[in-house]
Amino acid sequence: MKYRDRKGNEYDQTTGQDELLAKAYGSVIGRGIMKCLALPLFSWASRFFLNSRFSSAFVLRFAERNDIDIFDYENKMYNSFNDFFIRRIKPGRRRIDSGRDIIVSPSDGKVSAYEITNSGVFVVKNSVYTVESLLRDTKLAKRFLGGTAFIIRLTPDDYHRYCYCTDGIKSHDREIKGVLRTVNPIANKYSPVYKENSREYCLIRTDNIGDVIQMEVGAMFVGKISNLHPYGRRLVRKGEEKGYFEFGGSTIILLTEKDKVTAPEDILRNTREGFETKILQGETLAKRA
Repeated sequence: MKYRDRKGNEYDQTTGQDELLAKAYGSVIGRGIMKCLALPLFSWASRFFLNSRFSSAFVLRFAERNDIDIFDYENKMYNSFNDFFIRRIKPGRRRIDSGRDIIVSPSDGKVSAYEITNSGVFVVKNSVYTVESLLRDTKLAKRFLGGTAFIIRLTPDDYHRYCYCTDGIKSHDREIKGVLRTVNPIANKYSPVYKENSREYCLIRTDNIGDVIQMEVGAMFVGKISNLHPYGRRLVRKGEEKGYFEFGGSTIILLTEKDKVTAPEDILRNTREGFETKILQGETLAKRA
């Protein structure tokens, strides 16, 4: 996968998983197998094992293979692999940009930014999306015509707890059930995974940058999205923990209204040139227009 950091350095990393997925999606039989693996039952069985004490034996090897600096995280004994995967980071290891007119990245990950047309369409790789198909709400979708869609893809080495991207009043969470395909960009060439996968979202109403949708998308081996405040309306603060993903790659999608915010030029340029941009939780993702 190709990405750049905020200093402009380029990386082209192809992991064993990338190669395996490329082969799988490159054949009819392979795509059939991947379709079966996307069923929630498979992710449920995987989660059952990863929550068991036997899975803790894989923690150190996983950390080494993914270059995870254990010293950035809380010092504790992990009872299972998932216990490690949802570990908390030490205070001060992520800086939240506190500017009033700023949207921050709710998580670590690789981000891309796409213009939403006035008809509500945006294109990720070869897959065409509409805001309506993503939200399953025609009336709500109209608010984001002409806006921007930010897609933040988390990989196994990222910190998998996420926070609210802005201050505001959040709505009741809406859950949309679906399958659990991988969110690796290879899959997006063959299937519109973000509108097929299980997902949850809320609307955050702000007093200075319009309405913002914050959506969590499940993925293969991630049958559970754990949001801490799913019910009712409440005041939330930027940087306040919103929830976490269990094992696997995952995605957070932010939708912003037309002419309310602007994305950093490096993220827009990288997206146009086919690169994701590496970002950390709390870094500036958009500013008031």
